Amino acid sequence: MSHPFFAMLSRMRYINRWGLMRNTFQENIQEHSHQVAVLAHALAVIQNRFYGGQIDPGTVAVAALYHDACEILTGDMPTPIKYDNPDIQAAYKQVEAVAEQKLLSMLPEELRRDFDEAVTIPDPEIHAIVKAADKLSAYIKCVEELKAGNTEFKKAKEQTYAALCQNPIPALKYFMEHFLDGFELTLDELN
Repeated sequence: MSHPFFAMLSRMRYINRWGLMRNTFQENIQEHSHQVAVLAHALAVIQNRFYGGQIDPGTVAVAALYHDACEILTGDMPTPIKYDNPDIQAAYKQVEAVAEQKLLSMLPEELRRDFDEAVTIPDPEIHAIVKAADKLSAYIKCVEELKAGNTEFKKAKEQTYAALCQNPIPALKYFMEHFLDGFELTLDELN
């Protein structure tokens, strides 16, 4: 019997983000998930090194790789819609949970437990790090769009930055202080 889990995951590249915004370049959830994994791994390392964290950076990175996998089935719901109304937010969380279980059902029964925590992210500390990295990724997208002259992302950048500043994770604040400005630089300035 064939199991379509990995074939379905490969379709992440077909789900574009920022659907309500004019983009100078498209970003799909596969690319986004890679960036979130890199950022989440960094946040976990920083949390452990400087703030007494005991979180496994590899586990965090894997969870980040899968954090939007259910959007293969649900699509990417624009943030203003997803978070504007508590009823919509709660309903969407239920839809995501059903989609996560549908994805897991595409694995052989013997493997489902091995992938469950990566897909559903039940650990609140891991979930918080992945959400912070997800928000960082959104901010970086806004910075890149503005650097390309697309003012469509101006307000999103301001709102996303404000949300990042409200996040209590110390590793996020460290990352913002030490690494965030680099995303504003050109290639020549990075060298």
